[in-house]
Amino acid sequence: MNHEQAPFEIHVHGDVKLRSEVGFDALQDALKPLWKYAGARSLADGAASLYEDEPGIRFDAKEHMLEMCWTVRGDEDFRQQLDDFCMNLNDLTEEGAPIEVTFYDVEFDEEDEEAGRESRDDFVLLFVGPTPQAIMQAQRDLLVEEVVNLMERHFDGAELGGVVFEIDKLFFNRFSALASSLDLGRMPRNPGGSASGRGGNGGRRPRHLH
Repeated sequence: MNHEQAPFEIHVHGDVKLRSEVGFDALQDALKPLWKYAGARSLADGAASLYEDEPGIRFDAKEHMLEMCWTVRGDEDFRQQLDDFCMNLNDLTEEGAPIEVTFYDVEFDEEDEEAGRESRDDFVLLFVGPTPQAIMQAQRDLLVEEVVNLMERHFDGAELGGVVFEIDKLFFNRFSALASSLDLGRMPRNPGGSASGRGGNGGRRPRHLH
């Protein structure tokens, strides 16, 4: 698939702990939505990022880790790959993990900004994991980290126990609601949902590098 003239550079970033028995072949099948979208015939062929200074998609067999810092040119249709990609990874994971997907509007320039036009930049936060519980744990851990980092600018870390307690209550209530739905036997297609945000060029998230 040729995306050379596509309007977005799409950056996928995240580290995912895999089960110890997961091998390269299983991972290649799980990541097929990504490397196939890039026009590759295999994971090895599609693992390289659009940018040479990004490590791309890597499988650390010793540490059982999938490491992604990978950019591809694409369009809005890339979003269609994310659902299958996450569902595939759920079956291979050892624990929950966040995955960041950033859409950079390559057609937006300084003239657009000066004219007051908004870019189509977008950011999507996804979570994968072996169970809904594991996914919620990853969501909780990330939220606690972000909230504590923000509030430590104004308060000592020792003062924030009550804030963490309230966050834990929110996730306990969410898990209780999920359990009471009697749907724990089937993994929701996007358990816990995803967070997304859109902003102009001045609010672009920095590209991640390992």
